Order: sequence, then C-alpha cells, then structure tokens
Amino acid sequence: MWKVALVLYQLLALGQPLWAHDDVPAVTPQDCSLDCIRQGGPVCEYCRITRADVRRALGFNSIEAFGSCIPWPCFELLGEEDPTICQHYVQAPNDVTVEFVHEPNPKSETIVVSWKPSYYGITFLRGFQVFLQALGGSSIACQLFLFHLNLSLTPSHAQRVYTSDPFPGLSLGSQYAVTVMALPVPEKWEKFYQSKIFSTRSCAEKNGLEECRKDWYPKHVEVQQKGTAITVTFNLAPPNLGIRSYFSLCYANGMKNYIDITPNTSKNKTHHSYQLNDLQEGTNYTCEIAANEMDAVRKTFNVQVLHIQKGATPLSVTPSLALILPLCLAVVAIVVVLLAVLTRPRLQLKKLFIKPALCEMQHHPGSGTQEEVVSLPRNRLTPPRLLICYSSYDGPAHVKAVMQLGAFIQEHMATQVCLDLWDSLSVAEEGSMAWHCRQIRESNFILVICSQGLNHRPEPPEPEGDSEDGEADGGLDAFSSDAAIKLIGEEVGRAKARGQDLSKYMAAIFEYSEETDIPTELRLVSPYTLTRDLSLLFSHLHGVALHRPGGYLKINHISEEGFTKLPSGAALQWAISEAGVEMRAKSCHSAEGGD
Repeated sequence: MWKVALVLYQLLALGQPLWAHDDVPAVTPQDCSLDCIRQGGPVCEYCRITRADVRRALGFNSIEAFGSCIPWPCFELLGEEDPTICQHYVQAPNDVTVEFVHEPNPKSETIVVSWKPSYYGITFLRGFQVFLQALGGSSIACQLFLFHLNLSLTPSHAQRVYTSDPFPGLSLGSQYAVTVMALPVPEKWEKFYQSKIFSTRSCAEKNGLEECRKDWYPKHVEVQQKGTAITVTFNLAPPNLGIRSYFSLCYANGMKNYIDITPNTSKNKTHHSYQLNDLQEGTNYTCEIAANEMDAVRKTFNVQVLHIQKGATPLSVTPSLALILPLCLAVVAIVVVLLAVLTRPRLQLKKLFIKPALCEMQHHPGSGTQEEVVSLPRNRLTPPRLLICYSSYDGPAHVKAVMQLGAFIQEHMATQVCLDLWDSLSVAEEGSMAWHCRQIRESNFILVICSQGLNHRPEPPEPEGDSEDGEADGGLDAFSSDAAIKLIGEEVGRAKARGQDLSKYMAAIFEYSEETDIPTELRLVSPYTLTRDLSLLFSHLHGVALHRPGGYLKINHISEEGFTKLPSGAALQWAISEAGVEMRAKSCHSAEGGD
C-alpha cells in the first residue's frame, strides 16, 4: 500500500510544474524610464512608453491620437546604443485576444488586448506596439511597450501572455480593428503584425434594454381581431427614457398603412392599445412598431386579416367545423403539392457557396413564377477584394459616407474592402501613392466614388515649417488619392484600347451627386448610383444574374427598401443624407459668392 502512495506522491510532484506553468500570470506593463531600458536594468523588463518619454528622447511630441507610437520605435529609441539590435526579423505575435474590463461609464467600453510572442525570432524581440482603430471612423489610439536591452527571451517564453494598458472610451455597438506589432520591424518584412476585428457590446447588452433609448423596442406585442377590427397592444418604454410617441407601419402587396401613436400615460403607464383600420380582408400584413426616434429598433409582427362572410358571425366556428376544417386544408395542400410535382419540370438546385456570416441570399419569385436557388461562382474560394477610391476634397461628410459604404459592403455583401482610412499603418509605411498602386494591382475590383471634388486637381502641398503636421499630411494624402484616381482612369483607357475586359473597374455616385461628376475617362466602365443600385453592385462583384426567365433574385437586406433595417445600412443612409445637406449648402454658398 505504501508503494502505491509513494508512486502517487511522485506523480503529483512531477505534475506540479506543469500546473504551475498553466497558471503563469500575464505580463502587464510597468513604469520605467528610457535610461533604465537603455542601460538594461533588471527592473525594466516590460515597460510602457509615454508621450513624455518620446518628447524627452526625440525632442518633439507625437500626434495626440498615436500616443507614444512612432513609425520606427526601435531605431529611434534603442538604435543609438547598438544599431544592429534593430535589424533582425521577428515574427508576428500569436493568439491576439480582446477582453472587456469594467467601465463605469454606461455610454462606452474599455478593453485590454493580450497576445503571445512567436517562437520565430523571439531572441531578438525588443517590444510591441498595439494599434487600435475604429472601422468606418477616424478614431485611433496606440500604445508602445519595450524590453530593456539586456533581455533576451528564449523559445520557452513564447507561452507568456503579454497585455496592453486599457483602451478606454470605445463607442458602444461599434466595430474596431486592433493590430499588435512585434519590434523591431526591418524594411521589406511583411509578417511583423497580427490584426483582429472585434465589436463592442451594444447599449442593451451592457446596460439592459430598459436603459437604452436608441436600442429600446417593444418586446411584447399582442394582436386581437374581432371581425375586421384589429387591436394591437404593446408595452411602453420606461419613463426614464423619455420616449413619448411611437409609430406603426403595416405593408402588403405594395400597400402601406402608417399610424402615429401618442399614448396617454395618465391612464396606463405600462401598455397601450391602438386600432389597425383600412386593412383589406383576406390579406397577410407584415407590421412594424417602434419608438418615434431616429434609427429606433423596430419590432416586427404579422397580422392576418380574415375574410368575413356577410351574415355570418365573426370568428364563430362550431366544434365540428373546427375539427374538420384543418383536415380539409391538409388534404387540399397535399393534392396541390402532388399536382405541382407531376405537372411542372423539376428544377436543378445548386448549393449556395459563400460564408454564411458574410451574406445571405434568397430567391423571391414573382407572381406565377417558379422557384430557383442560384449559387455564387464556385471558382472563388475567398471573398472578392474591392478597392474603394474617392476624393477627400468634398469634405469630412463625404469621406464619412465613403467609410460607411465600405463598412456596409464588407459586412453584408461578402466582399473584402480595402480603404486607405482603414490601413493607416501600411499607408504610413509605404506612402499613399505606393499603397494605392499595390492595391490597384492586387484587388479584384476597383470602385471609384465620383463627386464634385473628383474633378478638382489640387497642387501638391509645399512643405512649410510653420504648418501643423496634421494639415500637411492631410493635403498630401488628398493629392495622392487624386493621383491614384487619375492612374485608374489611364488604366481603363489602356484596357479599352487593347480590347481587354473592363469589369474590374466601376464608377459610382451617391444620391447627392450628378452623373456629370463622373470623369470622362471613367465613363467607359459600369456606373452605379448608391444606395439605389446596391443589388446591381452585388451582382457585379459576385457575377450573379439578378433576372432570369420566369423569376428574379432578391438579396436579403441589400434591396433599396431593405438595407436600412440593418444598423450599418441605417448609418450609411444617414451619412449620405448629412453629406447631401453639406454639399447643397456648399453649392448655395458658392453661388452666392459668385453673385
């Protein structure tokens, strides 16, 4: 017996180091001085670098949004002591994860990023740079962490978990991209960073539905029918949200029934009932109810208006008829199905080949047409790559509309979107013009958003010592974008002269622009008006015919009337509306100035 106990004791003793390895705590940043890092002090193993450190070391402040990050941190901060220390290749980090931490502010989120270093090149690892950017927006943040010079990790340290400092103030219900870069970064090295896209929680997910004005919607809807009189009862919003009015919309067969609802809360503070009138008998309606607020979430329910025979008591059915009627309906349905199978030719069904998380497609046959399932091309294993080019000369509202378009296409049209605003790191490394040239070469499709400013050819900005960095960079980027669009026009002209396929190139305008805004060199390619032609744009990107003999294809949430039901679609519509108002105001101001 004592031998068995001894064996178990030895096994437990051997197992303790393994368990202890699994419980190794994450390495968190510490406060250090640059002098301690450069001298290789043992207390400076994993240090956060602040803007004040950069200021003392380099003599200038980094851009506010970039925090302590600079383009070549290893060379600038550590290269003076030993230039060779920043010339080795280090593989990108692994297992990048995002964790939400406690944030007392109900209107924002705070995250902490963690990762593991790669085995490859870990001996030469000098630190990390963590970059956070909002998709569809311009907000950015960056953190820099360095090891001291005498630290040399071994492959066994690749199981360590390193963390960033908290990133506070993230908007709820938004998408972000976080990039973790391993330092140093020699030139022509492409595998030095790892990116991850994540979404923050919605207001309802973080605080509960009853605390969110924008996300609130009626959860309980009850429909009662007596003859042709239909009564709908729904729960009211909590008083603290300040919602005083609602609306109801029912539609069927091209008909719409809209009702404004203003409850009297003095009678009932929790529920309200209203009547649906002027609905046709024997028709199934799809209805929505929501708070009368901008971008309010809508609750959908169905209303079936029964056909009432004259002289008959509404909804009075004898017990025997209640038993017989369902059986008769079932028999009739079976007979109809059998006749359809025997008399109509069998249609060939094809499987839908697309990532389900990216897009959904359904076929909605017209009246008297046959049903058909249409597939996307099977020869494309990855989503098509789309480069969006635009002119920033029309102002920030137009740029915001372009970003919202890119976010909608990437999220709901099964397409990988390339936009310079989302790839600031690569644009800064390569230069705007070189980045655009590479994307033009590598993308499957190129979409040029045409506007009034596209025909404006600004001169390259002259460097001025007194100008601010942000203004100089913005002018240079605008000039590079316009030059890239000019390059695309030349590519189209050469392809047309050689008789080559022009399907790679597309031109589009928003609803506030005119067809005359499309440059002459781009009038050879397919033009689209957005958001009216979203379905046509999807058809172009995926090679799917929208119309076939006997039927047509309707894509969920990409139709002109359906895309606004999605949060990103509503944001796109709002951005286009704001840009249109700004463009019209600018045109009126220009006209008054001309007078």
